[in-house]
Amino acid sequence: MRDEVVRRLQRWRGTALPIGQAALAAGLSWLVATSVVGHAHPFFAPIAAVVCLGVSLGQRLRRVVELVVGVSVGVGVGDVLISLIGSGPWQIALVVALAMSAAVLLDGGAVIALQSGSSAVLVATLLPPSAGGGLDRMVDALVGGLVGLAVTALLPANPLTVAHRQAKVVLGELITALRGVAKAVTDQDPVAAAGVLARLRSSQEAVDDFKAALQAGGEIATIAPIRWRRKDELGRYQATATPIDYALRNTRVLARRALAALGDGERMPANLPEVLRKYSDALDLLRVDLARGDEPVRARSAVREAVAVATTHQLGGEGFSTRVVLAQVRSVAVDLLQATGLSRAEAAESLPPLSRKGPDDSRAAAPPVLPAAEPVATDGVEP
Repeated sequence: MRDEVVRRLQRWRGTALPIGQAALAAGLSWLVATSVVGHAHPFFAPIAAVVCLGVSLGQRLRRVVELVVGVSVGVGVGDVLISLIGSGPWQIALVVALAMSAAVLLDGGAVIALQSGSSAVLVATLLPPSAGGGLDRMVDALVGGLVGLAVTALLPANPLTVAHRQAKVVLGELITALRGVAKAVTDQDPVAAAGVLARLRSSQEAVDDFKAALQAGGEIATIAPIRWRRKDELGRYQATATPIDYALRNTRVLARRALAALGDGERMPANLPEVLRKYSDALDLLRVDLARGDEPVRARSAVREAVAVATTHQLGGEGFSTRVVLAQVRSVAVDLLQATGLSRAEAAESLPPLSRKGPDDSRAAAPPVLPAAEPVATDGVEP
């Protein structure tokens, strides 16, 4: 019971600022609508403020527009139809259906459709056309949305707080996966490899949360003047989001082919586990550099050092699955180098040629093979 109380208090602390912002915006929007605009009962204003802010961050600018459009559509359709056909059960059903249909045809956003339906219900039941003008309600919705944005701008959250937390989770998933594959290959343990693969397949939610946090942080850094100086630090996180997503996908393919190689008894390269562990160490450095707001030079250097052996001569194999693992090792390196700030071309140039001259190899070095921008499954299964 004590642990559950602590967990719930921690969850509340994580949403305390958005809750406070919504409460303050609701009160201020009512005050502005009554004292400044002169509306006697501007109930749409605090509703708009709360819906605009909610208890989560992200897409607030779009939400204000959707809210005002939704209220306008709902009130407009409701006022016109109720004044013509009256109010009753079937009239309410018809008004809601038409208002939501009009909203979907206009935009398709969830907020517009829901707000249109709820506004139409209010017009058809509590506030029929005779109780007040539809234009006044639209103004109230606009007041609430603008007050909500003003509160966000004046009392903003730190855009880096959630980004730090979600980046730690995503990078931690990738680090754990790389080390898990390395250990499974070292121990020749297909069961462990299967466990790593299963965990990787459930990692997409962490990536989505990371991208949502960056979207919210970018919005805060745009509309809140006191957070403008955080844009550069936030930009480093934003530059890592897509490459880390690709790295997780490529690692998923790598884990699946490593599992197949272990199951088929293929001989895996002896230095493969060390390369994967070096990748994970580089990600540790990247996580620290991002948290500090530093250029991830150390992580970039560590990835380049790790991938230096990713050639057919040094990290090759005879089996199909092992050769796919080699390709994925190089693809992951490109992803990680892009996460450190390099372009894809610069990252690809950092890869060694696939073939290098060995003691008994007189062949000329082959040009580097550029990995695909997005991972492609090699066995008919989505990565």
